[in-house]
Amino acid sequence: MEKRHFGRTGHMSTVAIFGAVALGKVTQTQADEAMEKVIAAGVNHIDVAPSYGDAEKRLQPWLAKERERFFLGCKTAERSAAKSEAELHRSLERLGVDSFDLYQIHGITTLEELNRVTGPDGALETMKKARDLGLARFIGITGHGVNAPGIFLEALRRFDFDSVLFPLNPILFGNKVYRHDSESLIRQCHDRNIGTMIIKSVAKGPWADRPQIYDTWYEPFIDPNIIQRHVNFVLSHDVTGICTVGDTKLLPLVLDACENYTPMSLAEQKNSVEKAAEYPPLFA
Repeated sequence: MEKRHFGRTGHMSTVAIFGAVALGKVTQTQADEAMEKVIAAGVNHIDVAPSYGDAEKRLQPWLAKERERFFLGCKTAERSAAKSEAELHRSLERLGVDSFDLYQIHGITTLEELNRVTGPDGALETMKKARDLGLARFIGITGHGVNAPGIFLEALRRFDFDSVLFPLNPILFGNKVYRHDSESLIRQCHDRNIGTMIIKSVAKGPWADRPQIYDTWYEPFIDPNIIQRHVNFVLSHDVTGICTVGDTKLLPLVLDACENYTPMSLAEQKNSVEKAAEYPPLFA
């Protein structure tokens, strides 16, 4: 599988970054089967969070024997310094590790939240303290929603984050403002050597009234051809990689698509955006 520079970290991440949210609602046996697939595919980067159900618990036995294999990123959705520091230590304990390669402020969706975490007694203070103490080597920020790229451009004006994580897919690029801000963010990350992780690459849209048959809060694409097209689209941009889908049943399809990635021309990318126009946007 292709590897790319994860910004200034010095790590060469596989273009498939294991989104451990997929382990949040499964048994240990199912988690073990998923991890065997992840390792067989050569994936060398994991993204996890304490809000992902039992994911930290399911990863612990694997990190006990495979810690050196993976660049390990974790997150906190707490906004204050005190609560985020407490959560950092809980995650270290649950995962059975001494430190993270990356610790991230999780789920920033508004400027008000950004103000809180970057202000006095905000979570960013925990990040910097953890780095100083050797509990985390690098600091990142993550977010969902239609405003994420614009908010992260502002975040990078306030602090020199080592990584960002945000949604990108052909459906979202049908939104001209979202596309403009995403492309501006990707350019800035390239210029400043900041790692870029992408989520929601295979998101189809809201579940609406349909039965939720996968462990994803959005309805995912399940057609391998569409998944391949969306993965090709995302990886044709100057990003590090894709966080894999949050359901172990769909994980092999995304791993295969990442292994079989073929760059898209600009014309092919435009065609993908046009084809995606039939789907409702995931974010209002």
